Amino acid sequence: MSEKVLMKGNEAFAEAVIRGGVRFYFGYPITPQSEIPEFMSRELPKRGGAFLQAESELGAINMAYGCGAAGGNGFISSSSPGIALMQEGMSFLCGAEVPVTLLNVSRGGPGIGSIQPGQADYNQVTRGGGNGDYRIPVFAPASIQEAVDILYEAPAIADRYRNPVMVLADGLMGQMMEPVTLPEAKHAFTSEEISTAKPWALSGSEKGTRSVVKSLRLQPEVLEQHVEHLFEKYAVMEKELERVECEGLEDAEVVFVAFGTMARLAKEAMELLEAQGIKAGMIRPISLWPYPYKAFDAISDKTKAVISVELSMGQMLQDINLGVKGRVPVKLIHRVGGMLPTSLEVVEKTKKILEEVR
Repeated sequence: MSEKVLMKGNEAFAEAVIRGGVRFYFGYPITPQSEIPEFMSRELPKRGGAFLQAESELGAINMAYGCGAAGGNGFISSSSPGIALMQEGMSFLCGAEVPVTLLNVSRGGPGIGSIQPGQADYNQVTRGGGNGDYRIPVFAPASIQEAVDILYEAPAIADRYRNPVMVLADGLMGQMMEPVTLPEAKHAFTSEEISTAKPWALSGSEKGTRSVVKSLRLQPEVLEQHVEHLFEKYAVMEKELERVECEGLEDAEVVFVAFGTMARLAKEAMELLEAQGIKAGMIRPISLWPYPYKAFDAISDKTKAVISVELSMGQMLQDINLGVKGRVPVKLIHRVGGMLPTSLEVVEKTKKILEEVR
């Protein structure tokens, strides 16, 4: 049965993927997501799974590669610098078409940066830091409940497309507490079921056929065909995985674009602006890739500015500009370094921007 409980974000994330069918965890402690490996070390063995703390993030991603290649539903969680170390492995996973669920509870950067919330991993997770042509679907929930729902679904998405799936949840979401409704646990594949459910996996020689899982293709024509196959699959993902929430676009004077916890702050700023007679709307990308460019077609002729509200120096602006297509000015309200803007700060900066563009 579904149940409603008060949970810390990180623990809710972990519980969600277990209920979604994950039975293998590979990771390394890093703030602000260290409660996840702690939770997994305690809970996975009780559910017939295995927890393994790797010696590093490099070890973790490659252990997940091996697990996924053998047909296991693996899960990795880390934070920004740790995710950076895993980029080569993510390229391998995509090249070998190995599914795994990834969670980035992001913090400030560059480098070690801080342990405070940040969204400056946007380019890292949507463009990819590994070599070659590849894509990873990225979802950015705005609440713990939405994160639970997405993480519960993520292992099945990864299996369906034979591809890693990333969930981006900033450190604020990982550390806060909210009531959540936990879904019923899905059936997790047994070792006996894997050879049937995943015939491509390295599940042993008894099935009578030989499976090969690899990203190395030395013949240029073979690699070209494989990459073209991958992009045919990514084109299907673009059609099927795009997610967005839009509000009040019809007659908005200003439209906010925000994801994650910043969308919640932008929502509060919308209400404050409306009380002052300024109509505001919002586009909230839930999938950062595929990005919901078509949502921007609904922006009204009454709109004077589109404003990105981010915890970065404006990494989402490129995608917003691609969606806006030069119809209206695109502006930025942001903080970095772990500093969080207030809704009042967003309101005041929005009013200044409107004065400039009117």
